[in-house]
Amino acid sequence: MEGRLMYLKLAYRNVRRSVRDYSVYFATLAFAACLLYSFTASTEYLLALDLTSDQRGFYESASMVMEAFSVFTVLVFAFLISYASKFILRRRSQEFGMYGLLGMPPTVMGRILAYEGCLVGVFALVCGVGLGVLLSPAFGAVAAFVFQVPWRLALVFSGKAAMWTCGCFAAIMALATWRGVRSMKKRTLGQLLEARRAPKEPRRRGLFSPALQLVAGVLILLLIYGMCLFSPVNFIMGILPLGVLAVFATGMIFRFAALRWPQWARKRPERYFRGLRFFEMRQVENQVGLSANAMACTCVLLACGMCMMVAGLAFSVGMRQPGMGAAAEALASIGFVGLFYGVTFLVAAAAVLALQQLADAADGVGRYRLLRQLGCSDGQLKGAVRGQVGVYFVAPMAFALVHAVFGFALIGFLAFVLGSAHYAVITGAVVAVTLALMAVYYVITCRESQRILLEQGADAAAA
Repeated sequence: MEGRLMYLKLAYRNVRRSVRDYSVYFATLAFAACLLYSFTASTEYLLALDLTSDQRGFYESASMVMEAFSVFTVLVFAFLISYASKFILRRRSQEFGMYGLLGMPPTVMGRILAYEGCLVGVFALVCGVGLGVLLSPAFGAVAAFVFQVPWRLALVFSGKAAMWTCGCFAAIMALATWRGVRSMKKRTLGQLLEARRAPKEPRRRGLFSPALQLVAGVLILLLIYGMCLFSPVNFIMGILPLGVLAVFATGMIFRFAALRWPQWARKRPERYFRGLRFFEMRQVENQVGLSANAMACTCVLLACGMCMMVAGLAFSVGMRQPGMGAAAEALASIGFVGLFYGVTFLVAAAAVLALQQLADAADGVGRYRLLRQLGCSDGQLKGAVRGQVGVYFVAPMAFALVHAVFGFALIGFLAFVLGSAHYAVITGAVVAVTLALMAVYYVITCRESQRILLEQGADAAAA
C-alpha cells in the first residue's frame, strides 16, 4: 500500500512538473469529455424547453439517428484520445528512460505512467462534464433556435448522460493507457532516451506505386460522388462505410501529392531554394507516411461537418416560410441534429490537426535548433513554421470543400423539393464560418508550435 501511494505521489509530481506537455493532452481529453456528455444530454436540453407534444414526438422519432451519430462520435474521439496518448508517451519517454537507468523495473515505470494518465484523465473528465453543464444554456439556445420556442437560462445536468460519458471515457482511456504502457515496456532504455530525437518510423506506403494509388483514390471518390448524386438513397444508407472509403481514398491522394509536390518544386530551383522553402517541403515529404491518414480523416470530418450544418440550417431556418408549419416542425429534429453534430465535427477536425502539428513540433526541436546554429534568423524559422503548419491546414480544408460540394448538391436538391429557402446564403455562411474557425486554429497552432520549436530549441542550445 505504501509503495502504491509513493508511486501515486511521484506520478502527481511528474504531472505538475510537466504541465506544459500535459496541457495539450489535458485539453484534448477535457474537450472529448465535454462533447461526449453534451451529445447524450441533448435530449435534456429539449426537455427544459416548452416544446409541444408534436415537437417532442418528432424528436423522439429521430432518436435512432441520434444514437447512430453518437456511436460515430465515440469512434472519432477514441481516435483523438489515442493520438493524444501517443503524443504524451513520446514526450515522456526520455524521463522514463532516466528512471530505467536508475534501476526502476519496467513494470513500475508502466504503473507510474498509468497513474499519470489516470490523474490527468479523471481531472479532465470532471472538468469536461462540468464544462458541458456550464455550456448547457448555449446548447439549449441552439435547440430553442431550431424549434422556434422561447429560450430561458437554465443549467441542465443529466445524470444518465454523465454516467454514460464516464463509462465511454473510462473504456477509451483504459485502452489508450494499456497501449501506452505496453509500448513503453517493449522499448529498450536506448529507445526511451532517444524517443524525442529519433525520427518516427514511417509506415509502409502500400503495395502499389504512388501513381496507382492516385488512380485508385480518384476512382473510389468518383464512385462515392456518383452514388451521392445519382443514388442518394443508397448513399445515405451506406454513409458510414462510404465515409471510411472516402478517408482511405483521400489519404492515397494526399500521399501522392506530398511525394510529387517537392519533385515538381525542385524543377524550379530559384523558388525551391528561396528562404527555407526546401526545408518545409522536406518536412512535409518525410511526414507524409505518418500524417496522410490523419489529414484524410480530418478532411472527411470537415466535409461532414459542413454538410450537416448546411442541412441543419436548411431544414430549420430555411423552412420558416408561410404555410410550412407542419413540415417545419417535422424537420426541426433533423435541423437540431445537423447543427449540433456539424459544429462538433468541425471543432473535432480542427483539434485533430492542431494536436498533430503540436506533436510534430515537439519532435522537431532538434532540427530547428540545428538551423539556428547554422545561422538562420528567428524570422526565417517562424516563417518555416507558418509554412509547414499551413500545408497541413490548407490541404485538408481545400479537399474538404471538394467533398462538400457533392454533399451540398444533394442537400440542395432535397431543400428545393421540400421548399426550403435561402439555401445559397446558408451554404455560404457555413463555409465562411468553417474557414474562420480553421484560421483561428491555424493562428493558435502556429504560435504554440513556434514556442515549442524556437523557445525550447534556444534553451537547449544555451544549455
